[in-house]
Amino acid sequence: MNSAPLPPLALYLHFPWCVAKCPYCDFNSHALRDALPEAAYVAALVRDLAAQAPTVAGREVVSVFLGGGTPSLFSPAAIGRLLEAARAELTFAAQVEVTLEANPGTIERGRFTDYRAAGVNRVSLGAQSFGAAQLAALGRIHGPDETRRAAEELHAAGLSNFNLDLMYGLPGQTAAEALQDVESALALQPAHLSHYHLTLEPGTLFGASPPAGLPAEDEVDTMLEHAQRRLADAGLRQYEVSGYAREGARCRHNLNYWLFGDYLGVGAGAHGKLSAWQTDGLHVARTTQLREPRRYLAAAPKDLMRREVPVADLGFEFMMNALRLVEGFGECEWRERTGRPITDVAATLGELEREALIEQSVMATTAERRWRPTARGLQFLNDVLVRFLPKLGGSLESQGSTRG
Repeated sequence: MNSAPLPPLALYLHFPWCVAKCPYCDFNSHALRDALPEAAYVAALVRDLAAQAPTVAGREVVSVFLGGGTPSLFSPAAIGRLLEAARAELTFAAQVEVTLEANPGTIERGRFTDYRAAGVNRVSLGAQSFGAAQLAALGRIHGPDETRRAAEELHAAGLSNFNLDLMYGLPGQTAAEALQDVESALALQPAHLSHYHLTLEPGTLFGASPPAGLPAEDEVDTMLEHAQRRLADAGLRQYEVSGYAREGARCRHNLNYWLFGDYLGVGAGAHGKLSAWQTDGLHVARTTQLREPRRYLAAAPKDLMRREVPVADLGFEFMMNALRLVEGFGECEWRERTGRPITDVAATLGELEREALIEQSVMATTAERRWRPTARGLQFLNDVLVRFLPKLGGSLESQGSTRG
């Protein structure tokens, strides 16, 4: 059995309810029709945690992410009970990062102080835009002033390590308005900004019926270019396709995803990834929970679905994450996270290097090879990733130009 270390371990806790379902959202979220089943759902999460904990015995949890849906619909007391149960079942790192997603429209005054007392030390706030018309077009339940008040509450609660989600390429949005959204976000002094292009996902209302007034592609490119320049000037460095952070404020939980780390997935529709060394090498498995909240509440722990990732798929699965990072990945990370030699993907990496979509470097201190996407590679990231699919290849031109 190999003695190489296992990847870092994180915990993802999913909360599937929202006040309303946004028309662009393809996450497992459901509009709240009746009273929130807070106590029953927290009890189900605790049961789920207890069932999965033995699979990671002895491993340390480096980050916790409470996502949704809208976790901030749940009271600080409920979040506290859940985090206390998680600490009892799992081993938390001394400086564990605990992030709570919050909707500005569901935060009551003083709540962030209580969430911090419950164990939350980082918040991700779903601002999306500071334009009232854009927020209405996105189906958001909050207005710009509620985002500003929520940010004030975060600073007052000592939770200055917070992220703002911001979208661009919105219906009716001009390049000037998109840049003004960035300025409005920076005025709130977030430690981290997630800057996403509105995507029309299959299975969503916008996917079935695209909204009118979407900006042209060249204007969207201008929005991104101006935002990147302004964020860099403000000290938020891009480290991932959509992620910008101040020094020391990168999201540890997301970094664990991008570097093919492990994570327990707990809650309705939650996904997990777990690695284990066996006599024949490293085995990587994906887990999936039942999506529908009522079915999840009624389920037994044995209903967790588990699927081993075939060796042939590891290259694509690793690259789908690691190539989102501006700094890319090292050969050591590839080997430890996949259990495979770099020769498995060397030919494809070489082709992409020759096409100036990926660049290779060598660390002066360790002589370790590293690969990262070029600026053009990030622009055409989906096309780059397709090249790692088993038995599927082709040049950038033959694959089209899906934007990443």
